[in-house]
Amino acid sequence: MALGLQQNLILTQQLVMTPQLQQAIKLLQLSRLELAGMIEQELEENPALEESIQEITQAEAREIEREADTKDQNEDLKEVTIEEKLSQDTDWESYINEYNSTGRVHSERDFQEAPNYEAFTSAKKTLEDHLQWQLLMNSPTPDQEQIGSMIIGSLNVDGYLCSTVEEIAEPGGFEIEAVEAMLKTLQTFDPPGVCARDLRESLLIQITRLGIEDPMLERIITRHMKNLENKNYKKIAKDLGISIDHVVSAVNVIKCLEPKPGREFSTEEPQYIIPDIYVYREGDDFKIVMNDDGLPKLRINRVYKEAVAKGTKISKETKTYLNEKMQSASWLIKSIHQRQKTIYSVMESIIKFQREFFLNGITQLKPMILRDVAEDIQMHESTISRVTTNKYAYTPQGLFELKYFFNSSISRTDGDSMASASVKDKIKLIIEKEDPQNPYSDKRLTEILEEANINIARRTVAKYREMLHILPSSKRKQF
Repeated sequence: MALGLQQNLILTQQLVMTPQLQQAIKLLQLSRLELAGMIEQELEENPALEESIQEITQAEAREIEREADTKDQNEDLKEVTIEEKLSQDTDWESYINEYNSTGRVHSERDFQEAPNYEAFTSAKKTLEDHLQWQLLMNSPTPDQEQIGSMIIGSLNVDGYLCSTVEEIAEPGGFEIEAVEAMLKTLQTFDPPGVCARDLRESLLIQITRLGIEDPMLERIITRHMKNLENKNYKKIAKDLGISIDHVVSAVNVIKCLEPKPGREFSTEEPQYIIPDIYVYREGDDFKIVMNDDGLPKLRINRVYKEAVAKGTKISKETKTYLNEKMQSASWLIKSIHQRQKTIYSVMESIIKFQREFFLNGITQLKPMILRDVAEDIQMHESTISRVTTNKYAYTPQGLFELKYFFNSSISRTDGDSMASASVKDKIKLIIEKEDPQNPYSDKRLTEILEEANINIARRTVAKYREMLHILPSSKRKQF
């Protein structure tokens, strides 16, 4: 069989993602904080994009969308009629050169000294600073100060020592006994229990600092940490030859101790969620309000728009550059508007399917999947998934992520179905009302749910209980 070259004509179809579509998809999956950061970056990089102090009118919004649709067909931008009258003798070339200049024009006000922002805010004291201050207050020798600093630098955020004595002594060539002595000194510092090597040592340090002299308490901490975790008090009592009441009294003391000594010096700040949507109830209906606070209102720079449309002193390269930047700005503004419209449509559909939830609470949450909303608003499931990720809605029932409203179905004995989130809430309520001295096992929880016409397996109950961060019955039992 001879080999040769042939030319064949084949007709195929393929989906090509335009830059506009890629940008729109990227904006959909951004959270509110990420979107604000991206807009700020675009404002810095694109000179044709600016923040509008006033609200964009409907006429301006329609003009932006019309420009974005016709940009690909027309090389030059269409002249936009604006209310401002610009002077005809303006030197556009000098204006653009001044704008693109790397230098900065300073005014007298720029040289006036302004108070630093840090002068108005108090920095939170760290655990390292607190321990270093106590170390210096003890007037240590140079070697002791160096050893103490190395030990303090080896602590984790909870205040526990992460390095061995040998690892601390080796770099500086110190004696192990000197490091041990310095470690004992640091363990007397505030907060109590700091610089311990494990939880057991930290608890022993704390009861010593509290002046508690109970040999039995020390034995329980030293020998029975695992039994304390599992609440196996009978085994502790049998091993130490004491009564259950004595063990319970010791446990009550241990509960008052701090398992993480460095907790109060934590520098982690709480992350507050700002909702993307507000849902208000008005009679028997609901009103959806998009939260645009904190997001800049964007528009195309009118001066550049007029410069490109009328200016005759602008070079061809400059005009092409401005055309590209204004086209990019138009795409961005249109994509943001489309993002807001899509989120609004998805929330409107969610309210349609979960109306009983918004009226009566979590017990009325219905099973729902992404396909239900996708078919309702004529969009793809992947688009719904992007819209509902990291987007939050403030509702009459509380603050929820949009993903929360999509739940799997749990069958009921009467043939109906129930959302998995409602089942979790029911399990939580049952456990809250149980007898602390005789908590319900997972098998008993399954039986109680079956009595409420909820057909669910024991392993599913255990999985939901773990997702709710609820301990098993053996660890929930109180003596």
